[in-house]
Amino acid sequence: MSPTGPAPQFGTAEYASTGETCKSCKQPISGNYYRINGMLACERCAQQVQQQMPKDSHAAFVKAITFGIGAAVLGCALFAGFVIVTHISLGYVALAVGWLIAKAMKFGSGGIGGRRYQIVAAVLTYAAVSVARVPIEVYFGALDLHISSLADVGQILLVGLASPFLRLQQNGMAVIGLIILFVGIRIAWQMMAAPALSVIGPFESKAASALPSATT
Repeated sequence: MSPTGPAPQFGTAEYASTGETCKSCKQPISGNYYRINGMLACERCAQQVQQQMPKDSHAAFVKAITFGIGAAVLGCALFAGFVIVTHISLGYVALAVGWLIAKAMKFGSGGIGGRRYQIVAAVLTYAAVSVARVPIEVYFGALDLHISSLADVGQILLVGLASPFLRLQQNGMAVIGLIILFVGIRIAWQMMAAPALSVIGPFESKAASALPSATT
């Protein structure tokens, strides 16, 4: 009696069901499977998630830096302006500066984050807060500002960048401001972390790997 069903295709790999269901579409998983934030997912759902995830690129990174620099300049001005107007040296403004820079970079990158974005955000936050001490010191007469060349500008920027540690040498209480500054940097660092959504795989199901190899 001739068989009525389709002839088996021994040259084509076939995968058995894992016995699990996709946590997204709730359909049984067969063949390769993925993990989305540690949860089982079928190939179709994993590919949909990967397509929706923002893609990093050189253009996105450059745009993030541009927006971050703009936010750093604004944050520096706001920090210095607050101290000059209120005569209150409130280090907690550094937290807002870190948040502002990271928010601007996220907007510029289209939501993309990662280690290189975190480094830029941290550097810009430190630079914005520390350089803000220059106009503050000039206003209160603690620093003479004479600019006649680019070298003078560079010297002033170096003084500003070193100001958190220079103030620490002059006043031990400045350590509080330094700690707050690093908290602001940490805020920027955490905000610019890579998206929490992760897709890893594909993995071959145990059921599939247990099948005997087909021979023609």
